[in-house]
Amino acid sequence: MSEKRTEINTAMKQALKDKDNLRLSTIRLINAAIKDRDIAARSNGNAEGISDDEILALLQFMIKQRNESIKMYQDANRAELAAQEQNEIEVIQTFLPAQLSDEETSKAVEEAITETGAESIKDMGKVMGVLKSKYAGQLDMAKVGPAVKAKLG
Repeated sequence: MSEKRTEINTAMKQALKDKDNLRLSTIRLINAAIKDRDIAARSNGNAEGISDDEILALLQFMIKQRNESIKMYQDANRAELAAQEQNEIEVIQTFLPAQLSDEETSKAVEEAITETGAESIKDMGKVMGVLKSKYAGQLDMAKVGPAVKAKLG
């Protein structure tokens, strides 16, 4: 079992012992999402399921979904539902590595541009690919995209 899966399963057992229902339900959602991706990976010939990097990407996607839900709930004046989504985000973030600061992000973008030899906006995909592989779970790609675009544009 991968390191990230072990960490998530250990946290689930602890949440069961602590009777922390919010944490437990959120971790169960994470496990269900991982199992769905595992099934899809197996149907594509990957018997091992998804990797830790793919799990990190999945966790970031889950946070993005919840942020979108929070915005919709706030627009509809449903503060209690927005608060629940925010609580789930906090649980999901415990499984992600620490996010890079703005300064570290800028440095990572510079290094990726140098590494790929990117010269124009046409090379943005190469730079983003390097950033995704090197900094999985540490960068919010939605925020990094405009920074890369500004440096290349």
